[in-house]
Amino acid sequence: MVSIPMRTKFRGLTRRESVIFRGERWSEFSPFLEYSDQESSQWLRAALSFAHEDLPELKRDQIRVNATLPAVGNDQVAEVLRRYERFETVKIKVAEIGQSLIADLSRIQEVARLYPNAKIRLDANGGYSVQQALQLCDQLTDFNIEYLEQPVKTIDEMVQLRKALDGRYLVCADELIRKSSDPQAVSDAQAADLIMLKAQPLGGVHAAIETSRKIGLRSVVSSAIETSVGLAMGIYLACALDELEFDCGLGTINLLAGDVARNSLKPRDSILRPEPVEVDQALLEKYAASPERQAFWRNRVASCLELLET
Repeated sequence: MVSIPMRTKFRGLTRRESVIFRGERWSEFSPFLEYSDQESSQWLRAALSFAHEDLPELKRDQIRVNATLPAVGNDQVAEVLRRYERFETVKIKVAEIGQSLIADLSRIQEVARLYPNAKIRLDANGGYSVQQALQLCDQLTDFNIEYLEQPVKTIDEMVQLRKALDGRYLVCADELIRKSSDPQAVSDAQAADLIMLKAQPLGGVHAAIETSRKIGLRSVVSSAIETSVGLAMGIYLACALDELEFDCGLGTINLLAGDVARNSLKPRDSILRPEPVEVDQALLEKYAASPERQAFWRNRVASCLELLET
């Protein structure tokens, strides 16, 4: 069990905790702390599958990735994005608790000023109301907006927003896919143009590919802010998908202040390739979680495994 500092606070996190283990290949179990055991059990299913099962055939040998910008102040934008070196797309976190639409718009403006040719994605994690999302969209006409990721919370709100936008912007569903017992409902309700795929929350590489095929919408692949071990799973998913039109959100090792791998999966010229991860025992020891946190994660693994076996 490891606990790695975040370079910048992200989704309220200052450290990222993960269980790292080895089967036929290295794998990772790292559901967010607020998730229930029932939801987290799918993350364990994914980790066990990646560790032990045969993987599907690869359809490509490399992927392009976007830069990811947490909900930082404008004075930190350049510093955060500089870690990505070269990129064509930026994913900007918006709708952070305690921040305003004005702060979100200002962050978008700063990114556009620094990188005028970059495509911009806005990820709200369902944090806007329909009215707030529309208010922001009215201010975005001068920016190169690729899509809005989970701008509002529910399917009904997504349908309402999409109707009001009338094709001005693409809408991507994230939480409505990975946290739903019926992801197909997004497609049935015509609530989104795209769907976000994350390997761990969806139960693994095979399960995520099957989800994409069933829903039938264009897919984007992103991370759950994992170490290089977890990112290897996401990269494999992206390379095994039938079609991949959009840059992937898998360059997120840049958000962590450490890693467990010798060959850290950091993008070069916005490119990542599927490759085995070489976990370093010294790094596992360096970032080892406290005894209390290790006990927490052992109990969590046991609870989730019990759910998978019932």
